[in-house]
Amino acid sequence: MKIRCRFLILGLLLLTVLPQSLPAQTASSTPQQQVQPSQPTFQLNLDDQEYELPIQLLLTLTVLSLAPAIIILMTSFTRLVVVFGILRTALGTQQSPPTQVLIGLSLFLTFFIMYPVFQKVHDEALEPYLKGEIGQPVALERAEGPMKTFMLQQTREKDLLLFMDLAGQTSYARPSDVPLHVLVPAFVISELRIAFQIGFMLFLPFVLVDLIVASLLMSMGMMMLPPVMISLPVKLLLFVLADGWYLIVESIIRGYTG
Repeated sequence: MKIRCRFLILGLLLLTVLPQSLPAQTASSTPQQQVQPSQPTFQLNLDDQEYELPIQLLLTLTVLSLAPAIIILMTSFTRLVVVFGILRTALGTQQSPPTQVLIGLSLFLTFFIMYPVFQKVHDEALEPYLKGEIGQPVALERAEGPMKTFMLQQTREKDLLLFMDLAGQTSYARPSDVPLHVLVPAFVISELRIAFQIGFMLFLPFVLVDLIVASLLMSMGMMMLPPVMISLPVKLLLFVLADGWYLIVESIIRGYTG
């Protein structure tokens, strides 16, 4: 389990290296004579175990396949996508905005929220590792620190104690000593709890609009007219007049940065 959790952190390092580690070629270099920048050779060495090249390639592909799980379970993506999904259901617009738009918005907002954390991982772990100043185990340990700090700030103590009890752990000397296999599920259920709380607050006014419209239609004897045909434009109008997207996005982001 510890090795798998380190695979997640290694995947995060691979994600952060893409926009940061593209070497710029000098203008004076010719196609025949180009100086190749020295980069550390990738050698998978976890728990003092060195693996052969085929196994390293297999484990590297495994890390890349786990990259979506890193984004979903160790960042703010879960809260964002759940809140936006509940909002679309409350509005009753079915497939508008499309799922691709909601996921894309959640992804870019996640990058915005997590940028300070990713930048710290890059400065303290990835960049020194690419320069050959530190080894892979040290880079992984340094990369875990900012991620653990972020997740601990958003994790409810009750949820963390639950998984500590299930793992047979009573306490840890430092917050950084909390293992990822305990911290990640506690962080996820805390995020789901907050997301459903926000979703309930979003759902309530739209339910009231539906009830009012249905009552008015029944009082007017228009029982054959679907209430959704009247309530949907009313809800959209109220949402636009209240500048709903601005308020929701602001409240979610301030929940992380405030």
